[in-house]
Amino acid sequence: MSALDPIFTDTSTASPPINPYDAVLSACSNDPVIPPKAQPTFRSAHPLTFFQIQIQTHYTTHRTDRNEQQHALLLSPTFPGPTIDPTLARLTDPALLPPYTDPRHCLVFWARPPTHIRTLAAKLQHALRATMPHLWLMPLPNLHMTALEITHSRSAPEIAALLAQLGPAAAAIANYTRAHRARLVKPMLSYDAAAIALSFVPAAGEGAQAGEGLDDSYTYHHLRRDLWRASSAAGVRVASRYVAPSAHITVARFLQEEDFQGDGVRALVGKIEALNAWLRAEYWPREGGVPEGGEWVVGQEKGLDCRAGTLWYGGGETLVLGEGF
Repeated sequence: MSALDPIFTDTSTASPPINPYDAVLSACSNDPVIPPKAQPTFRSAHPLTFFQIQIQTHYTTHRTDRNEQQHALLLSPTFPGPTIDPTLARLTDPALLPPYTDPRHCLVFWARPPTHIRTLAAKLQHALRATMPHLWLMPLPNLHMTALEITHSRSAPEIAALLAQLGPAAAAIANYTRAHRARLVKPMLSYDAAAIALSFVPAAGEGAQAGEGLDDSYTYHHLRRDLWRASSAAGVRVASRYVAPSAHITVARFLQEEDFQGDGVRALVGKIEALNAWLRAEYWPREGGVPEGGEWVVGQEKGLDCRAGTLWYGGGETLVLGEGF
């Protein structure tokens, strides 16, 4: 992983940085064409705009295309095996004395899933572990969705310097979801050769009932854009690894190649496909609304979690926790 220097931007002389989240929003504003498969099949009490549906389509296309690619890869006769995270392997190896310490310090704003999403994740983890007995499961208290990664793989002093520069903006950003609420729907398992995640897409009017005033005009992608903008305005150079149109919580990682031997990989892919069919039937929007547990308004129960430290697998330290609703 290459170094990302300099960490800080001299805002007095530098040109304004380009917000990477603007690209999708601009594309949606300028292209009114909605693919037929993306047309909503539900009724809403509120008029839908092309813009909302387009944003959802970007997220839908990203995860479905990726799943199709990974399906072909994992079931290929030339599949080389799982991509095992060497750091996680060391951290979970009881034979290592002294225990391994992750040197990578990060600074992020996490969205913490509310109780009903954690409950759903636990059901999925249980079902997946039954197929892959050596699967590493993200502890439920550690579940998170990275709304904004400011930086990663740094030393503790570098993170401390960033925090000093972020200053009071951290609290304002952590509480941003109090007044800026973005709704996510359509839970689905996404996967690759390294991990499995529970993913969502920004809502586009699904389940809106008359009188609710729900229009989903402010989406999760708008939220990500605004968090990047607020952090940059504080003078911090945002160095995220990942700005793809994705809203996901990592729920499991692969740790043992033996789980993939024989029919193991085919059993895994079959299990994921069966679980996704179950999610569509039980939790996706339908006529009359979204089933209980099938949507997540970011900021429910807890605001954003400004967190620093060795948090690659859900650890680290909370510096500011925003107020939930």
